[in-house]
Amino acid sequence: VQLQASGGGLVQAGGSVRLSCAAVGCTFGEYATGWFRQAPGKEREFVAAISWSADSTYYADSVKGRFTISRDNAKNTVYLQMNSLKPEDTAVYYCAASSNYYSGTSLLGPYDYWGQGTQVTVSS
Repeated sequence: VQLQASGGGLVQAGGSVRLSCAAVGCTFGEYATGWFRQAPGKEREFVAAISWSADSTYYADSVKGRFTISRDNAKNTVYLQMNSLKPEDTAVYYCAASSNYYSGTSLLGPYDYWGQGTQVTVSS
């Protein structure tokens, strides 16, 4: 399973960005998928995740109401729509996948497969 994250960039505070995570070599609809981020000098943290069939999602409190995770299994892609961005959202964002069935709080992981990361920088 290979995951390719894309869509990051530089955006002003209050702006929006949509990240994509494309899967190669698997049927993505059989994998729970999550987004994590790591800011400079900080540990990697959970952002959001979605179950196989998109019937369950879970968000970190810090992004709830601003970020939306979704998936298009026909395109083997998971998205993270990020709105009302803040400077503290600046980080490298990683997507991750697991073939385990996760729902609700179990969407926190763990995850077995990781993408290469995409940088999101929010300027104030």
